[in-house]
Amino acid sequence: MRSVAVAREADARSLFRMYQLLALYNTIVVLLLGGFLAITQQKILAAGEARAFLAHLPNLPMAPAAGFSATVAALLLLLGAGALYRSDRFQGAARHFYLAVELLCCALLIRSLDFSYDGVILLLVADIVHRFEGRRQRVLLAGAMLVLYAVSVYSLAAFQNLVVPFDAYAAYYAPNVRLLFTVLKNGASALNIVLFMLYVIMLVQKKHEEEERLRALGAELAEANVRLRAYAIEAECMAETRERNRLAREIHDTLGHALTGILAGIDACLVTIDAAPDFARQQLLKIRETAAHGIKDVRRSVKKLRPDDLERLPFRAALAHMVEEYAEATGMEARLTILHYPGNLRAEEEDVLYRVVQEGMTNANRHGGAKHVSITLSAERGNIYLLLSDDGSGCDTVKAGFGLRHMEERLKLVHGSLRYWSDRGFTLEAVIPERSEGKPAEELTEQVAGKEEKR
Repeated sequence: MRSVAVAREADARSLFRMYQLLALYNTIVVLLLGGFLAITQQKILAAGEARAFLAHLPNLPMAPAAGFSATVAALLLLLGAGALYRSDRFQGAARHFYLAVELLCCALLIRSLDFSYDGVILLLVADIVHRFEGRRQRVLLAGAMLVLYAVSVYSLAAFQNLVVPFDAYAAYYAPNVRLLFTVLKNGASALNIVLFMLYVIMLVQKKHEEEERLRALGAELAEANVRLRAYAIEAECMAETRERNRLAREIHDTLGHALTGILAGIDACLVTIDAAPDFARQQLLKIRETAAHGIKDVRRSVKKLRPDDLERLPFRAALAHMVEEYAEATGMEARLTILHYPGNLRAEEEDVLYRVVQEGMTNANRHGGAKHVSITLSAERGNIYLLLSDDGSGCDTVKAGFGLRHMEERLKLVHGSLRYWSDRGFTLEAVIPERSEGKPAEELTEQVAGKEEKR
C-alpha cells in the first residue's frame, strides 16, 4: 500500500512539473510577443511613420504601454485562476467559477495580442483535462474543447477587421528579419503544441498506470481475503485445540487432585473405621470438604475462572490452605516454606504456581506413595522459584506423562520452565521470570544440588 502511494505521488509530481514547464513556456512566449508588438509600435512612432503605418491598418491599435500592460495583466489573471482551479481546496461551484474566470482571461489575453498567438488555449485545455475523469466527464471535455475551438475561430473571424495582424508589425522590418520573426512565431506555436502533447501523453500514462495499480491492488486484496479466511479457519481450529487442552489441564488438575485425596482418605477410613470410628468420621468430613472444593474448581474451570481458593483468598493464603487441606485428606505430611515472597505476582503467575503445587502433590501421593513432601517458594535475582520434593518411591527413568506435560504447558504461558528428576524420591523445579526478565537461579539451584549430594 505504501509503495502504491509513493508511486502515485511520484507520477503526480512529474505531471505537475510538465504543466509548470508548459505554463512557463507560454509565459515567455506571451511576454516576448507582447514586447515585440509594443517595441515595434514604439519604433514606428519614434521614426515618425505612424501615419503611413496606420493608413494600411483596418483599425487603430492600442497604445504600446497600454497594450503590453493589458497583456501582462491578462496573463497573471490567467495563471492565478488556473492555479486556483487545479487546487484541491475548491470543489463544485467554486471550481467552475475559477474555470470561467480562466476562460475569460484567456480570451482577453488573445485579444490583447491581436490574435497573434493562441497557444494559451492549450494551457486552458491542460487545466480542464487535469480535472476530468471517467467516461462521462471525458465526453464533457470533448464538448468543451469543441466549443472553445468554435469560439476561437468565430472570434478570429469577427475581429479580423478590428485587430492589427502580426504581418503588419513584421512588415516594418527588412525582409530577412521579417522572415525570421515569422519563423519564430510559427515555431513557438509548434513547440507549444509539442509540449501540450507531451503533457497529454503523461496524463494518459498516469491514468493508465493508476488503473493498473488499482487492478493489482484489487488482486492483492482478493488474495489477502483468501489468506485471511484461511487464517480465520486455522485460528478457530487452534482456539478449539487450546480450549480443549485448557479443559483437559483444568479437569486433570482439579478432578485428579480432588479424587486422589478422596481415594487416600477413604483408604484411611477403611483401615480405621473399626478401630477408631471417631477418627474415621473426622476423616470423612475432610473428604467431603475436599470433594466440595473439587466440584467448585471443576465448575470454575469450565467457566475459565480461577480456583475457588484463589478467588476468595490472597495467593499465599490460598496456597497454604490447599496444601494443608490435601495433607489432611491424604494423611501425607506437607510442609510449605516461603523464603522470599514475590511481591508483584500477576494473576496468571499465581494460577500457574498454584496448579504446579497441586499437580506435584497429587503425583507425589498417587504415583510415588510419598509420606512427606516439601514445597519451597522463593523470589531471587529477578526469578520466581518453586521447588517441590517428596520421599516417594521415585523411578529409574522419568517419562513425562499427562500431568508433567500440562505443567510445562502452563509454565510456557508465563515464559517459565520446568525441571524434574528422581533420586530417593521425586523433585520438581519450576522457574518463572518476573515480568519476563529473569535470570537463572543460582542460589536455589546450589541449594538443591547440596540436598542431592547429602542424599
